[in-house]
Amino acid sequence: MFVTDGGLETDLVFHHGIDLPCFAAFPLIEEPDGRDVLRRYYAGYVDIAREHGTGFVVEAATWRANPDWGERLGFSPDRLDAVNRAAIELAEEVRASAALEGIAAVVSGCIGPREQPMTAAEAQDYHAVQIGTFAETTADQVTAVTIDSAAEAIGIVRAAAAAGIPAAVSFTVETEGRLATGHTLRAAIEQVDAETGGGAAYFMVNCAHPTHLAMTFDDEGAWLRRLVGLRLNASTRSHAELDAAEGLDEGDPDDFGSATALLRNRLPAATIFGGCCGTDARHVAATWRRLASN
Repeated sequence: MFVTDGGLETDLVFHHGIDLPCFAAFPLIEEPDGRDVLRRYYAGYVDIAREHGTGFVVEAATWRANPDWGERLGFSPDRLDAVNRAAIELAEEVRASAALEGIAAVVSGCIGPREQPMTAAEAQDYHAVQIGTFAETTADQVTAVTIDSAAEAIGIVRAAAAAGIPAAVSFTVETEGRLATGHTLRAAIEQVDAETGGGAAYFMVNCAHPTHLAMTFDDEGAWLRRLVGLRLNASTRSHAELDAAEGLDEGDPDDFGSATALLRNRLPAATIFGGCCGTDARHVAATWRRLASN
């Protein structure tokens, strides 16, 4: 069982008053104060892992540290490469600190989606840049989160295989439990596995409220054993509503924890639990308290 973190960007913006241009946390890594903020952020989740005797997946703060967003934020390719490497170095600090407390940690290079549709071949070429950087570090794996198309996921898995680093894929779904492309979660996972020879290390779901998945796992089959983790939203709002919202909808942490823990009963292989938009250490702690009591 592994704890992972919550909604990094929403936590920093709304709870810590930190300005994140383009909703990107990776520029913080370049500044000593920014790295201190991230160390404190990770420490809250290490505490949860210690309390429950679990491991910890340290996701680097690199969700938007890819070529398109880097260019928008004024990062040259070399500077972007350097900040991705520095993010893994920071994650290694967290791993070392956790190890002193007997906590096994996995370091993951976090990859976000490109903001335009792509074929699998285009996605492979695009994401190969960031994945190639991570493959040259001590990262154990890469994790692609908020992915909303099977084609992009296929490209990511192929790029990771070419670079020689394991890849996990976390899909996001809309309020009715389907990807933005209209595919069911099952169809997306089965397509990625079919077109990559089962190349993904595992799959997850993130950036959706537990209620959005109410019917998703009724479709039984071997695909459910490929789903290993949940990182869900505090809010029941749609992605469009969240994008337009001016304030934070953090819901009720205890209700969130209960609803997330209940989904585990439908997922026989689920071992990784954290949060996404609107969540923080309170939500993840509530989830693990409920998991421990089941």
